[in-house]
Amino acid sequence: MEVIGGRWKVLILWALHEHPCRRFGELRRLLPGITEKVLASHLRELEADGVVRRVSYDEVPPRVEYSLTEDGKRLNEALRPLAAWGRERPADHSGG
Repeated sequence: MEVIGGRWKVLILWALHEHPCRRFGELRRLLPGITEKVLASHLRELEADGVVRRVSYDEVPPRVEYSLTEDGKRLNEALRPLAAWGRERPADHSGG
């Protein structure tokens, strides 16, 4: 749970699942409301946890792309039932 804890990490994983390689700016646009600081921090943590790969290209201007590792892909598959549960849950989830 520490790997996916926080408001944004699962959304970052889903964004990377939908497209194999994304740049920082793309991720920022896909996640309205996330700050650059939080996105950078979460990407570093996900990389440290082995679920996101960061590739830096020696170009001008510099280009960095993020993608899922094999562990990241497996984690997304494990999260799929949770996503289905969330979609099927009624809008009024008071339980009554």
